[in-house]
Amino acid sequence: MSTTTLSRYADLPALIGLMTGDEKHQAAAESTLDALWVLYDRVLDITPETADHPDRDRFLLSKGHGPAAYYAVLAAKGFLDVRTLRRWAEFDSPLGHHPDRVLVPGAEIGSGSLGHGLGLGVGVHLGLRAQGRTTPRVFVLVGDAELDEGSNHEAIAVAGRLGLDGLTAIVIDNRSATHGWPGGITERFAREGWAARSVSGRDHTSLYEALTLPHRGRPLAVVARVNPKG
Repeated sequence: MSTTTLSRYADLPALIGLMTGDEKHQAAAESTLDALWVLYDRVLDITPETADHPDRDRFLLSKGHGPAAYYAVLAAKGFLDVRTLRRWAEFDSPLGHHPDRVLVPGAEIGSGSLGHGLGLGVGVHLGLRAQGRTTPRVFVLVGDAELDEGSNHEAIAVAGRLGLDGLTAIVIDNRSATHGWPGGITERFAREGWAARSVSGRDHTSLYEALTLPHRGRPLAVVARVNPKG
């Protein structure tokens, strides 16, 4: 089986189905599926051939708990051999229950310890700025429950105040946060100086338009609403 035969959005359920066994966290994974596809299919400037290029876009999966959808998209786009999916979480497999940047082609960070990705995204953006690299963009996908963590509040505040316009946060909102956000997640980002938009997390056109929204001088937050069960 080759990636050329399973390379469409419609093929993603079949790719996820190749990963069998316990602890796939299917609902958590599938809540990210559409946002991941739109990013890799239409937004990110990165390919398997440019995965190490210094001017590539960076994608950081902070919501790394249950990465089956992420692995499926990477396989569909040629970063992973489809056959590798069949070895999901087996002994000596590169595909664990949380992505490992050393083992998974295209993965920028090891993730799964929730609440750290957005802070890392701020650091990556500042590092690129210090190198004089203004072309690469940094995208971080987080879950709404992660935003309960204090590190994210700090990252949101700092990014807004520093005007990190090369940074985009994609928040998968399935209403799983424990504490909630007065005024809503979108309002929280907007109050800290971000350009913020809330869209359906299943509508590819809306996701694409939100992710490509001009936001000169401000970071961008796209809140992708999905069904609570996913």
